Amino acid sequence: MKKNNLAALAALGQSPWYDNIDRRLLVSGELKRLFDLGITGLTSNPTIFEKAINNSSVYNDHIRKLYAAGKSPQEIYDTITIEDVRAAADLLYETYEKTEGRDGYVSLEVLPEYANDAVKTIDDARKIHEKVAKPNLMIKVPGTKEAPEAIRVLTREGINVNVTLLFSLEHYESAARAYIDGLKERRNHGKPLNNVCSVASVFVSRVDTWVDKLLHGQNRHELKGKIAVANAKTIYRRFKELFYGDDFKALAADGAHLQRVLWGSTSTKNPAYSDVKYVDELIGKDTINTLPHKTLEAFLDHGTPRLTIEENLNEEQEYLNQLAALGINLNKVCDDIQQAGVDAFSNSFRQLIDSITKKAQH
Repeated sequence: MKKNNLAALAALGQSPWYDNIDRRLLVSGELKRLFDLGITGLTSNPTIFEKAINNSSVYNDHIRKLYAAGKSPQEIYDTITIEDVRAAADLLYETYEKTEGRDGYVSLEVLPEYANDAVKTIDDARKIHEKVAKPNLMIKVPGTKEAPEAIRVLTREGINVNVTLLFSLEHYESAARAYIDGLKERRNHGKPLNNVCSVASVFVSRVDTWVDKLLHGQNRHELKGKIAVANAKTIYRRFKELFYGDDFKALAADGAHLQRVLWGSTSTKNPAYSDVKYVDELIGKDTINTLPHKTLEAFLDHGTPRLTIEENLNEEQEYLNQLAALGINLNKVCDDIQQAGVDAFSNSFRQLIDSITKKAQH
């Protein structure tokens, strides 16, 4: 019998999550099959929901009924997404219990238009938390410069946060420190720490996509496809310093969960690279990889599960040094990619609302 690469990942300390949600997967039993195979969490975003609703008829009758009942397109979106997330959360609840709140989460994002407004993000996250009413819900908060306030407040209130759209070490550190601050405030308020969890979603492949274009202009082809993994490994090193160090030990002793690093955007955009590049090269303890469907299938078929996150660190650092020597500021590049990501999710959300409006009226 063929080896189950998802089980092998889990044995190495990395949780495989699935980067997709669609009512067809719920109805057909496909999602349950993936969970039985070893997927231990689920992530979504506005683009995923836009594709699910736009590319199928499975939601049509429900949309029309809600519209006929006087619901606005925004309210229809809320109802549909919350129903799907609640159903997926129920399927994952056993995993959540078995892992004592480490895994078994489903993520749903705050409205993209609030990415640069901490107050509105906090308010929307509270509403989603209340409507979904599942302990294994994670609310996605874009990791913009305004995000730390929202992460801190929501963590203090016991709301699980998936900090998304992180690209640089700078982005990551802000998210991690905000989570730690939120835990400290929660402890100071006499609240338990073991019932709140967070992940820091670091997007990987998009870094290579952007940097490769810049390298092409510099005629430095040998650095292509090297920077995203090197950047991610630097972030993992910082994760260990923050969460394996003395500062977090007291929180851990009180039951606090690590804020694990989640590798997102792990599909390979450049066909010249391996289709499992951003899985195989980033396997490490206390991490998560959220896999789009094609990447999941590829990894099950021909992935290589072994600890790689701390391999060739000197070489990886040298790639980053060479990039800096070319005058390419990786922090600036990552800020630009993050803004493009916020814009893309906002566009997807607008298209989704347009699609719901059209389906409702036909």
